[in-house]
Amino acid sequence: MSQTLSNVLKFVVFVSLGFGILYLVYRNQQAAYAADCALRGVVGEECSLIDKVLRDFANANFWWLGMTLLAFCVSNLSRALRWNMLLRTLGKEPRLINAFLTINLGYLANLGFPRLGEIVRPAAMARYENIKVERVVGTVVVGRTLDVLMLLLLSGLTVLVAGDRIWSWLEANASVGDRLAVLEGWIVPMVVLFVLALALAWFQRRRLRDSRVGTKLEAILRGFWEGLKTIATVKRPWLFVLHSINIWVMYYVMSLCVFLAYEPTAGLGMEAALTTFVSGGWGIVIPSPGGMGSYHYLAQSALELYGLPGEDGFAWANISFFTINIGCNILIGLIALLFLPRINRSYSPA
Repeated sequence: MSQTLSNVLKFVVFVSLGFGILYLVYRNQQAAYAADCALRGVVGEECSLIDKVLRDFANANFWWLGMTLLAFCVSNLSRALRWNMLLRTLGKEPRLINAFLTINLGYLANLGFPRLGEIVRPAAMARYENIKVERVVGTVVVGRTLDVLMLLLLSGLTVLVAGDRIWSWLEANASVGDRLAVLEGWIVPMVVLFVLALALAWFQRRRLRDSRVGTKLEAILRGFWEGLKTIATVKRPWLFVLHSINIWVMYYVMSLCVFLAYEPTAGLGMEAALTTFVSGGWGIVIPSPGGMGSYHYLAQSALELYGLPGEDGFAWANISFFTINIGCNILIGLIALLFLPRINRSYSPA
């Protein structure tokens, strides 16, 4: 199978996954919305969930949605500054504008193909700053590892402040617990397969090392390891930590701004915003374009904890998703795509 055909098939699979989850969420909420309409005596033609979402979007407070865009830019500025701190440990002095724009270019790429941005971002930075791409990839992995740790910490904080609500919801939705139990059944086999693969690679290490592929892989891994080690030698670690915290504070502020922009969620408070933000964050981890579908399901489920009807939760998730992905990722990503070649036309990295 050619590489192009393989990439096309992967794209179709991941996009289908996102649309499939989104459709299931929509179908369930349309049924619930239709039942609610019947109770209120509203006829079927006037009871379209899509029409409701469009009306809610049109009636949202666009000042708060603008603040969402501002928080997104501040978050990416901190991410760019933190990334440059890692890259400086490699003996480079990358331009801040290149770091900022390549980050946004990566977000744009993620909308087309899940995790593609993790390749596009270091590749673009390596090209414009004349750094070996595998070393840049190592620094990206450091950043993503810190992101996962921050999401885990915030998940723990959410359990502390909203644990009773979460437990009550899980008890009321026994089917969710059954699904989680099914997922747990996959964990052990996957771990066993991973260990067996490592054992096979270990016993065949000499043959692998002497092959041409092995030699190339070893060179890539050395550069990758150099990138990973940057976190141990970063200057002003307190500033590095501050930027790491600010990235996620701004992500939370983005969710809070969308809460304030939408009337049914405007009065739910900061705890509800935190729970929804963290829940939606895990939805974005699932490999669908921009978290499409999975983000909607988990954000809407979190909002149900605070008594918000499913159709309003679905509308909020769409307002949040499209504000961030169209207003932020696509708009700024296209600016990055347009201006990166222009601003680097006569640039010679140090």
